[in-house]
Amino acid sequence: MEREKFSSRLGFILISAGCAIGLGNVWRFPYITGQYSGAAFVLIYLFFLVILGLPIMVMEFAVGRASQKSAALSFDVLEPKGTKWHWYKWGAIAGNYLLMMFYTTIGGWMILYFVKMASGSFTGLDAEGVAAEFTGLMGQPGLMTFCMILVVAVCFFICAGGLQKGVERITKYMMLCLLFLMIILAVHSVFLEGGSEGLEFYLKPDFGKLVEAGIGEAVFAAMGQAFFTLSLGIGAIAIFGSYIGKERALTGEAVSVTLLDTGVALMAGLIIFPACFAYNVQPDSGPRLIFITLPNVFQSMAGGRIWGSLFFLFMTFAAMSTIIAVFENIISFAMDLTGCSRKKAVIVNFIAIVILSMPCVLGFNLWSGFMPFGEGTNVLDLEDFIVSNNLLPLGSLVYLLFCTSRYGWGFKNFMKEANTGNGIKFPAWARVYVSYILPLIVLFIFVEGYISKFL
Repeated sequence: MEREKFSSRLGFILISAGCAIGLGNVWRFPYITGQYSGAAFVLIYLFFLVILGLPIMVMEFAVGRASQKSAALSFDVLEPKGTKWHWYKWGAIAGNYLLMMFYTTIGGWMILYFVKMASGSFTGLDAEGVAAEFTGLMGQPGLMTFCMILVVAVCFFICAGGLQKGVERITKYMMLCLLFLMIILAVHSVFLEGGSEGLEFYLKPDFGKLVEAGIGEAVFAAMGQAFFTLSLGIGAIAIFGSYIGKERALTGEAVSVTLLDTGVALMAGLIIFPACFAYNVQPDSGPRLIFITLPNVFQSMAGGRIWGSLFFLFMTFAAMSTIIAVFENIISFAMDLTGCSRKKAVIVNFIAIVILSMPCVLGFNLWSGFMPFGEGTNVLDLEDFIVSNNLLPLGSLVYLLFCTSRYGWGFKNFMKEANTGNGIKFPAWARVYVSYILPLIVLFIFVEGYISKFL
């Protein structure tokens, strides 16, 4: 059976970016930027994006395209005889499932908040009332389960249509709508009365403030964000490499995807900082920012119900573009490993993902007594830790070593695949850097993640 292909380069770039563009861009990036002095941090982040994220993305694309398989079989196809690189397939598969065990729940919250905002549920509520809405939602496992199943069903239904007619066609429209909504929201925020302070904070570097916040900490935070924002290490990007032809060299494609991903993160800051400064609201971290802080901001705004609805529609698209991309990877795993049809892979995985997503839903209510990292933590924190602090860095290390080591696929084979086609080539002079220095940086990120979590 011949492997499906994207119908256009735009489809490939938008879908790969859709996988990378997720909730981390929209709530994690602005919050960390706020914590580490705004614009100066953004510059450090962009630097690490180029030296950390880009090379690993090119490697994932190359492994996918050369093998024409998902991570379930790509190492089996390319590894030297007798080596054990293919064992990592189980880490990649686990990473995709684990990511979906909590992402689907958050995707459900986005849809629910879009409906709440559009129907006027927040109208007339004060700050405490808005916070109570979110607290109330956490105590309703039935409603959260319904929203999670709705997201899973919609995204698998899109994947069931096939690569071109389902995933590519819908994601293309979704991503274009997402970008359009972001531009509208950003322009609106920038022109808010009192928003100019937020803009200055976000766009004018203040290195003195960066020194105050701690340069070492800021550098590590920038490395971490640059690394995690692109969803590298679990084969979620490699799958799209397997769906493209040989017309374009892969470094240029990775640059396009990275630029799109970064553009969305930067635009999220343009939406959030001017709005928060205009209404004297602290841009808090994590779920609070999206579900408590921003609804309060929209409440104070003229036409806030419309702007709030557009924002949560955009957030729904951001979450669903990632879920569809990872579901496509999960379906491809099943088809590559068992030879089953797409339809069967969709049905079996729909049931599996719904069951696997339940611990995250219940972790906020019936199982809230389970606090894996101490007071105030829950199942979602544990699942996120396993993916973000373990499988992403260790998986990236596997791809790095596989593409550079003579005991793996080897640098020569990687370069031949990466540089086939027109466009920007992967530089031969980078060999020493990607073979010896970059693996140490990734290892440092992995170790530092544990130190900051437990010490």
